[in-house]
Amino acid sequence: MATRRTFIGGAGGIGAATFLGHTAAQPATATVLDAAPAAEAVSAQTAARDSIRAVNAAMRTNYAALKADLVKNLGPVIVVQNDAKGGTFTLVHEGKRYVEHPVAEEFELAKSIAHVPLGIFSTLAEYLSDKVPNVPNADRIDAHDLDMVAMQGPGTDAWTTPLQAFADKLTTAKGNLAAAKLPQALHNSCAKILDEALTFIADSIRSRAFDIASFQVFAGRVYPAIRVNMQYAAEAQISGVQGLCRKWRAQLGEAAWADLYTVVLSIWTTSVLNQAEIIIKPMMNQKKVDSHLIDIPTAQLPSDPIGVALDNLARIVQDNIAAELVFVSDEKVADALKGKEDLLSDEILKQLGTPATVGATGVAFRTAGRAKCPVNHSVSI
Repeated sequence: MATRRTFIGGAGGIGAATFLGHTAAQPATATVLDAAPAAEAVSAQTAARDSIRAVNAAMRTNYAALKADLVKNLGPVIVVQNDAKGGTFTLVHEGKRYVEHPVAEEFELAKSIAHVPLGIFSTLAEYLSDKVPNVPNADRIDAHDLDMVAMQGPGTDAWTTPLQAFADKLTTAKGNLAAAKLPQALHNSCAKILDEALTFIADSIRSRAFDIASFQVFAGRVYPAIRVNMQYAAEAQISGVQGLCRKWRAQLGEAAWADLYTVVLSIWTTSVLNQAEIIIKPMMNQKKVDSHLIDIPTAQLPSDPIGVALDNLARIVQDNIAAELVFVSDEKVADALKGKEDLLSDEILKQLGTPATVGATGVAFRTAGRAKCPVNHSVSI
């Protein structure tokens, strides 16, 4: 005999239940009911994690506020902006700024003509062959780098027009060289560079051809003259910067000068043995120079160089104090906060099993040195 239980539980159970006045639970409804607690749990977790993130956001707000106030209180600071004229130097002290361009014109003029071979290279590089030729320094030319630079290749003479335009600039400079009244040795070296460059350009355009080997021959002929220009540029730089430092040292007094910070804004390619650093370093307080002479390499010079320099210096100064208060029980971590190492670097190296060696620029991997800090201070916060 079929019972009510077997009848409802059979294939027509849903329909029978409805017929008897009962509504069976739908599977979809059950899923919605089950999902509600799960959604609440996820929402609670998200809110909890957001509250943790809010702690760091509040810390950053407080840190930025301290930094903004500290920027106004920094000094004495010399900010160096390297440029084609030997640099712009700004002294920041007691709320005032003093801006100087101390390097004589010979610096800019000597370097301008010394850059002629680089100007020719920049015009022709895209049209080189992407194959490294049999030249004496072939092993020093990276084949992949050459392939990327030689993007047009030698199958076109489109380079002749921009190269002739550059030659026109050189011809004008050569015609005005005597009127510039340069020191005789500098005049002679500039004339040599210009003459050789114009000859190379004329030969290349006439034959509608050039290559790495022919360019190297030209570059070799002008190199002794370039060295003369470098000598004059260096002399002008040293004389100008040293004279300015002596002037500002007298203006500040010995006590203030002893606490001087110098921030050099450089591009990455000149951030090691930067010319301004080399000159200023021996004139600073030698007991503090390692921590008070700061190089900030940039991809390109910022639109507000003083603001960038002071912002970074403020981070460095406040981290110097924070390090000794926050990490009082661990000098190694305190030194990381005060220096160029990321606070996690030591732990990451430890977990990776990579031994670190400490050098002049901070922690280094077994096979590679560590670069100088970028525009922002290297501590991650």
